[in-house]
Amino acid sequence: MSAITMDLRRNRLMLSYLIVAVLLVLLAVAGGFLSDRFLTWRNIGNLFQQLIVLGMVSLGQTFVVLMGGIDLAVGSLVGALTVFLANFLEWRPDLVWLALPLALVAATAVGALNGLLTVVLRVHPLIVTLGMSSIIFGGTLMYRKEPGGSVPRAFADIAYAKVGGIPLSAVVLVAIFALAGLWLQRTRTGRSIYFVGGDREAARLNGLPVDRIVVLAYALSGLCAGIAAIFLTARTGVGDPRIGAALTLQSVTPVVVGGTILAGGRGGVLGTFLGVLLVTMLNSLLNFVNVSSYYQWVIQGLIIIIAVGIHTPRRR
Repeated sequence: MSAITMDLRRNRLMLSYLIVAVLLVLLAVAGGFLSDRFLTWRNIGNLFQQLIVLGMVSLGQTFVVLMGGIDLAVGSLVGALTVFLANFLEWRPDLVWLALPLALVAATAVGALNGLLTVVLRVHPLIVTLGMSSIIFGGTLMYRKEPGGSVPRAFADIAYAKVGGIPLSAVVLVAIFALAGLWLQRTRTGRSIYFVGGDREAARLNGLPVDRIVVLAYALSGLCAGIAAIFLTARTGVGDPRIGAALTLQSVTPVVVGGTILAGGRGGVLGTFLGVLLVTMLNSLLNFVNVSSYYQWVIQGLIIIIAVGIHTPRRR
């Protein structure tokens, strides 16, 4: 790839960041005019608490999209894990130390399985992860059809704990995004994800372990879904098999809005983080002005179509 092409891509990415940053400012100004509660510290604190779930699933989606894939199983996986955690902790509330690693290991294993099936079957990841989503969702409903279970108070406090007045969940999210950004930019494995996403055959010819990188990206997506499920269960206090249904679409929105192209090879976690802020703030503002959640779905769909249309390279 020539230096001119790399500079062009970098400039496009910076332009994407700038557009999202401007939209964030406009939303904040509009929110201040439309509701006197929108810019209060209480609402800002609530926004930071809500970031972690969408932020983590979107971060996992970023790894996969950068590598040229997509993970449509994250929503079902999050729902299944909330059911597992709430029911396990209702049975043995003293075994939080065991339940959390089990959830993370299971989530990572499901993600790795998605990647492995993609590699072995040579089937488009959209089909593989959609099928996995259906399997997980159906299996979870066979166990529990309605929200249930419970969590101990100490576990629920994770969702509302603060560090220096800032929600712990927001601190964790920023730290994980920073580490992910450094890993993608400063390590050989991280940069390989871009290489594989940009041109898989060229990456293979250059000796990169393409199949292992594909499995790794999906495993990371599963791990991120596991972390999201932990905070979601702590916040709701129950396990709900349907609670992750909206997260599949929502996890893609911040990624494409933040400038990561669906074809792979270009983008980054900073854009996704800005996209998470934008989507969370937009949903909050729409709630403040009493816009139906149905319209919010329509708006998110339009945002994805517009963002993909803007970021998709045009063929001459």
